[in-house]
Amino acid sequence: MDSVIAQLLIPMVDDLSAFGRDPWWLIILKAVLIFVVLVVLTLFNIWWERRVVARMQHRIGPNVHGPFGLLQSLADGVKLALKEDIIPKAADKVVFLLAPIIIVIPAFVTFSVIPFGPVVDVPFTDIRTPLQLTDMPVAVLFVLAIASIGIYGIVLGGWASGSTYPLLGGLRSGAQMISYEVAMGLSLVAVFIYAGSMSTSEIVRSQEELWYGLILIPSFVIFVIAMVGETNRAPFDLPEAEGELVGGFHTEYSSLKFALFFLAEYVSMSTVSAMATTLFLGGWQAPWGLVHIWPGANEGYWPVLWFFGKVLLFIFMFIWLRGSLPRLRYDQFMALGWKVLIPLSLAWTILVATVRAITAEGGVDRQYLLIGVGVVAGLFLILLFFGDDEESEEDESTGPADDAFAGGYPIPPMPAGGAVRGPAAPLTFDTGSTVRPEERHTDG
Repeated sequence: MDSVIAQLLIPMVDDLSAFGRDPWWLIILKAVLIFVVLVVLTLFNIWWERRVVARMQHRIGPNVHGPFGLLQSLADGVKLALKEDIIPKAADKVVFLLAPIIIVIPAFVTFSVIPFGPVVDVPFTDIRTPLQLTDMPVAVLFVLAIASIGIYGIVLGGWASGSTYPLLGGLRSGAQMISYEVAMGLSLVAVFIYAGSMSTSEIVRSQEELWYGLILIPSFVIFVIAMVGETNRAPFDLPEAEGELVGGFHTEYSSLKFALFFLAEYVSMSTVSAMATTLFLGGWQAPWGLVHIWPGANEGYWPVLWFFGKVLLFIFMFIWLRGSLPRLRYDQFMALGWKVLIPLSLAWTILVATVRAITAEGGVDRQYLLIGVGVVAGLFLILLFFGDDEESEEDESTGPADDAFAGGYPIPPMPAGGAVRGPAAPLTFDTGSTVRPEERHTDG
């Protein structure tokens, strides 16, 4: 049994021999291409979001600048660059200027370990290189660690503004992102157990037969929900709730600093979409079954097309959610993260580890295994919902037993002649006079 546990917890020896051999000019070229791709993808995502939401709301959307309005995002960027840069007098200028930089740099750095494709030949040379800037045995942990640094930029930006609403937005965003990072990290443990590695390239290679999004559906669903909350996107865009906090943590920002916040948001959308593609949808692997029809689907530069097709599918999901769902209340949102997603992730991780250990050990009837899974699932559901039922019963027991409207706020009679449910309470003004509802409207 100890050997089985060791196999589950200790990763395999990753085959990273293809990395670290590129010449310096190829490394610089890869880094520049990643930067250019993310910037162009951000411009496209903004245009695509405006067009899709306009279509959902029976509007036209941007259609003036460039063909089909494709240059609208570029025009907006130029407009922001030419706007006046304002720094509030009460702001901490150094931190105020550093905050947008702190949030935008990690969004780009996380793409350094994302695999875009297999090992290919560089055109016009005899060099073979993987379509990935670099990789490491703990690449997924590197992504989670770097992505968490962006929280500092949001919190510091709200604090350094010297204003109340940005401070509240920054604190709210910090609590939100930390909460959902826990659920996101726990949802990936099952992937590590099945892949036996934390390297992104090895995880993609381990999904050649079957994608983890199909066999690890709970982890996939939890990760998708957590990545929407992690990027502060609707219906979880509570740090930018314009009805409550004006604009949230970036209220006092203008010009290019304001543009950097939005650039970081859309690059983060692309990053988490690429992570979901890599960990659950086979990464750059061709759509399931296409390899049997076209054997060369996973060779050359074709996998780049499959990779970005899956990424854009997740981007469309972000847009669809924004155009469909209303914003959650903050206490409901935090309860979803701490009371549902995190316990569910823990229970699912224990279940996956148990099943893998039993499968590796062998000699256990599948019938008893399914019974054990059912018992664990039942206990989890009881623990998950028992507390909420107890709280609701306590609220009902302490609440008033009679009608809440009886003797309370005066209710006018129903239009169809319905009677008032309770006697109308008199209206008492500051002068001490008492006026009943029927005496409020007089002819004189």
